[in-house]
Amino acid sequence: MATVFRVQKTKDFTVMSNHHLKNKDLSLRSKGLLSFMLSLPEDWDYSLKGLATLNKEGIDAIRSAINELEAFGYIERSRVRNEKGQLGENEYIIHELPISPEPKQTELHWKIQHWIILYRLNLNRASPRN
Repeated sequence: MATVFRVQKTKDFTVMSNHHLKNKDLSLRSKGLLSFMLSLPEDWDYSLKGLATLNKEGIDAIRSAINELEAFGYIERSRVRNEKGQLGENEYIIHELPISPEPKQTELHWKIQHWIILYRLNLNRASPRN
C-alpha cells in the first residue's frame, strides 16, 4: 500500500480542475504546461520565451505543448495587431475545461467542395440559355 504525504495548503498553492490531468489524449508535457500556466498570475508574460524562463524545457518543447493544448481546446491563441495594423504578440485564453475547437477543413472536404463547384459549372455550361 502506498503512503501519501500531503502538504498543508495555507499559501502558495493552486486550485484547478483535474480534467486535463485525467485526459489520456494529452501528453504529460502538455498536462504539466497547462497546470503551470493555470498557476501563474494573469499579468504573467505568456510568450514562449516568458514560459521558458521558469522551465527546463526550451521554446520548441513549449511551442509543441502549446500547439497540442490548442488542438484539444484548452488554449485559444490569436495575434494582436498594434495601432499601425502590424502583427504583435500572441494573446492567450486559457481554459481549465476544453472548449470545442472549430473543426478544421480537411483535404477531403476541400476536394468535395472543388468537385461540387466543377459539377455546377459544367451544369451551367450544358444548360441552354434563353
